[in-house]
Amino acid sequence: MTSENSRGLSRRALVRSALAIGGTSALAACQEAERSPDAETPDPPEYPRGTDDRSALPDRQHAWDDYLVNSAHGTVTQSQHQLLLGLSHEGSVPPTEAERREVEDAFRLLERAFQWGSGLDTSGSINNGLLFLVGYAPQYLEQVDIDLPELQTPETVLEELGEDPSLAANFDALLLLDSDYASILLAAEEALFGEKEQLNGVDVDSRLSGVFEVVERRSGVLGKGRPAQEIGHEDIPEEAPLSMGFRAGFDNSLPPEDTATFDEGPFAGGTTLAVSRIRTSLDDWYDQPHEQRTKEMYCPAHDYDDVGDIGDRMGSHSGITEENVENMEELAAEHGIVGHAQKVATARDEEFQTQILRRSEGVATDDVEGSTFNFSSVQTDTRKFVSVRKAMNIDEYDLDADVPDDRHGIVDYLGTLSRSTYLVPPRADRALPSRR
Repeated sequence: MTSENSRGLSRRALVRSALAIGGTSALAACQEAERSPDAETPDPPEYPRGTDDRSALPDRQHAWDDYLVNSAHGTVTQSQHQLLLGLSHEGSVPPTEAERREVEDAFRLLERAFQWGSGLDTSGSINNGLLFLVGYAPQYLEQVDIDLPELQTPETVLEELGEDPSLAANFDALLLLDSDYASILLAAEEALFGEKEQLNGVDVDSRLSGVFEVVERRSGVLGKGRPAQEIGHEDIPEEAPLSMGFRAGFDNSLPPEDTATFDEGPFAGGTTLAVSRIRTSLDDWYDQPHEQRTKEMYCPAHDYDDVGDIGDRMGSHSGITEENVENMEELAAEHGIVGHAQKVATARDEEFQTQILRRSEGVATDDVEGSTFNFSSVQTDTRKFVSVRKAMNIDEYDLDADVPDDRHGIVDYLGTLSRSTYLVPPRADRALPSRR
């Protein structure tokens, strides 16, 4: 490894650690690491400013796809860094108008300080802005007398999946922050909950700290080569974007945002958010030949010539077809394997379209004990998330073929650590919603 590469890895490790730790010292270290090596000024880096014009921003909080960078294959690419803040509501019940103004002003501060994602310039290679959304948990909604049939409690989700209800995260709300620059996420956090006086040159005049308290931080990273750098596991391919070694996020597995958006009702333009924290048994996963892992991840009908080392040969399409689903039993009998993507495709709608839209799927950099990842998705009803997750289970399929548990997709290598669910209102109603 050259000294230049060593410096690059050291910088990335510092950024990862800073985002996981948080705080003013971590922010300063992160800004130093992410500053251009040609920069001679000690001042913090500056990024494109946002706007005071509310009409210039999308009505949906979860309107990200048009503001994320596209991959070489033309598909939407998630940002490299994410920060999930689990929040406790410390304000009045029901919220006062003054509290709502304070919360809304704090969110508008972020929008003034940073452009919304890549600012519609998806031709570039970097999201040098900020995307974020805030969701409200069922326990908060119950306090303010909001009944949303489309939102199940996390305990119900866990029970329906045959998991322990005690794994439900105890948050009133969740703030999800997304950017290719970790320093943007840390600076936003310090402005909202710390003592930072300026945010990208904009005066900090409102904070969330009087109404919300951060009770848990989760940081994550995603991107080509990142898992191999972040996780001490020698078998992860150097170029892989995810810890299990293969690409995800193909055009036929990423539905339009309209699919995940309420088109009517009191929160029209909003959505539901499901957030999971998952442990991965990488030792067991990589204790298999590559060809077997390929078929388990995608479909037994896939082979190396179709997929390549990490899915690099598949272009924009996963290769999963309705025929793969219809022939599941035949393929299982032939190969002794059922594929993960093949199974999940059984939960698509009548037009064979995916019903949940991923919003994060990155390696958890705040976990030093093993391989953990943060997964979140938006959908019009959390039952759709449950349907997709149930499709991964082994007992969902009554196959005559003899398929061992560890060859039934990837579910046998995953362990749930936490789940939570939220209402993500449209932007106009994001500040402490209550019954109307």
